[in-house]
Parts: sequence; structure tokens; C-alpha cells
Amino acid sequence: MSEVVQNLGRALLILHSPIDQIVGIENAETLYSLARHSKSFVSLDDADHLLMDVADSTYAGRVLSTWADRYLDPVPLIEHEAELRDAERVVTRSRLGTFRTDIRVRQHALVADEPVSVGGEDTGPTPYDLLLAGLGACTSITLEMYAGRKGWPLEQARVRLKHSKIHKMDREASGDADEQLDVVDREVELIGPLDEAQRARLMEIADRCPVHRTLEAGVRVRTVEG
Repeated sequence: MSEVVQNLGRALLILHSPIDQIVGIENAETLYSLARHSKSFVSLDDADHLLMDVADSTYAGRVLSTWADRYLDPVPLIEHEAELRDAERVVTRSRLGTFRTDIRVRQHALVADEPVSVGGEDTGPTPYDLLLAGLGACTSITLEMYAGRKGWPLEQARVRLKHSKIHKMDREASGDADEQLDVVDREVELIGPLDEAQRARLMEIADRCPVHRTLEAGVRVRTVEG
């Protein structure tokens, strides 16, 4: 083990809790002294060996992520990202042989994918997930802004959404039986000491968020080759 650690040739991070009943501090000390730089040691305070407490495991994960970031290759930038930021456009880029798609929105990086059940790797939300997330976020923001202007005690707005397709015949007595309608079911939970009139008004406002109006009005997509 000593030879392996000394010749590791990689950065090493050691996380250890002083109350660990399985691996003593002397083991961590030995590994740290044998390792060559770059090396780091972080105490996990009163965490148990298996990090059973969610707060401890979350902290360890965040420390590891931040520490490892400096040793990883940077995420490749999409070409013309400067133009992207200036024009405030959304840019996506697919990867050969996979459904995973990189998304850049100004300085923000996202990933979209498909579930394993349909051939994806589930490394990110699906395109429909992102669509629902946009509607949900817009709903929450709109409610927060409205309640704030009114001085109403809205503490939090939680929005749950689900997308489905139904046959048009399920909703109408005539038409093509094969034609389907897209339906978004949205549940809005208003948290805070609001009275009934305030709650009723906020539910009306939920239908007036900009993304909701865009979806209900219909969208014309203009496609050109870039």
C-alpha cells in the first residue's frame, strides 16, 4: 500500500471523521504522509464512517466536487459563445452516438438527455422536463412578484407539473380519433397565512405567467440552417 500511495501520480483527497470507529485517524495520517503533492485533508467533524446522516454525506459530496474541479479538464465551450452571450440565445449541441445534449444559456450550463428505458443515459432532464420546468419556474416567479407587490404573506409557491398526451376524442365528440392533445397538469401549492380571497386571486395569476400565455397561444417555430 505504501508504494501504491507514493507512486499514485494523482492528486489525493482524504476525508476523515475524528470519531470514526472503523478507520482511525492514524490510518488517514499515514496515507497523507506517504502521498506526494498535490494532497489535501478535510475533517468531517462528527460524521460516522458510512456518512449515514444526509447532511454529512451532502457536505462530503460538495467538498469533493469543489476540490476535484481544479484537476478536471474544463467543460469545452461551444463555438461562438461570445456571440451567444451578446445575443442572449440558447445554444444546444448533441454528442455523436448519444442523446445527451449540452445546453448553454449565457453563462449557465445544462444537460438534457433521455431515460435509459428509451436508449438514453439519464444524465439530465428530458426536453419535456425542461419545458415543464420553465412553466413551473415562471409560475412561481410570477406568484412571488405579484404577492410581493401586494404585500401578501406568501412564503413559498410550490408547483408540480406533469405532461401527458390524450386522444382528442377523449375531450371532443368529433374529430380524428388518432389526433392527440398535449395536456399539462399543474398543481400549485401556496404556503403562508393567506386568506381565501388572496389564494383565489393568486390561482388566477398563475394562469397569467408569460410562459403559460405563450404555451396557450401557440408557438410558431422558424427554422433556418446555420
